[in-house]
Amino acid sequence: QVQLVESGGGLVQAGGSLRLSCAASGRTFTYAMGWFRQAPGKEREFVAAMRWTGRNTYYGDSVKGRFTISRDNAKNTVYLQMNSLKPEDTAVYYCAASTLATATMFRQEYNYWAQGTQVTVSS
Repeated sequence: QVQLVESGGGLVQAGGSLRLSCAASGRTFTYAMGWFRQAPGKEREFVAAMRWTGRNTYYGDSVKGRFTISRDNAKNTVYLQMNSLKPEDTAVYYCAASTLATATMFRQEYNYWAQGTQVTVSS
């Protein structure tokens, strides 16, 4: 059984930065990891994903160049560094793990989800 626990959300001003962490229990080091977000009244949106090797990363168009996904397999933790934050980045952010080794942007391909953490960006 895999459990994912997030931390690092909060309130930040536009232009600021936050780093989200997602600590995994269980053998997730071969899994692909992803981040999604969901704003009120909107669909859950793909943000970023990474293969288990860490070599390939993928980003949603709205966050390219501003967000960075990374992982530390020794700590079984994946991170989302968010820079140049905008009010439209406000959402609940979820990390997820997929048993597929290849990173995917499709939420239905993720098997495990964290509880979500709120990120609020003020203008």
